[in-house]
Amino acid sequence: MRVVVQRSKNAKVTVNEEITGQISKGLVLLVGVTHHDKDEDAAYLAEKIANLRIFEDDAGKMNLSLVEVGGEILSVSQFTLYGDCRKGRRPNFMEAAKPEQANQLYERFNHLLREKGIKVETGIFGAMMDVELINDGPVTLIVDSKG
Repeated sequence: MRVVVQRSKNAKVTVNEEITGQISKGLVLLVGVTHHDKDEDAAYLAEKIANLRIFEDDAGKMNLSLVEVGGEILSVSQFTLYGDCRKGRRPNFMEAAKPEQANQLYERFNHLLREKGIKVETGIFGAMMDVELINDGPVTLIVDSKG
């Protein structure tokens, strides 16, 4: 699994001009699943992201986690994170998991985050979505469950 993590001041996702998820201070997560991923990958990433120390403390240092600041998550499925652009001009998405497997792991990942007491809002799996955010910092990281 691969997640693009963006620290945000606020964010929302809309489908057909209707808001499906909205957060204030927290993280926007673009979540990709490959066909090799398992429940262990979702568990690893949920633990890692919930506890990443990427929020500023009183001294202005990135020293606090999402859990510590009481932040929220906007989680958006994103199969294009496994697009391979090395050959030709059109991305190859062969490494992206099939929708059934991807949705199951995406939902598991979100469930594990909620079990940690984090408010998690989402888009709609497989839908065309518009994502708006104010990137705080900006701080953007890529976290991958495979080394």
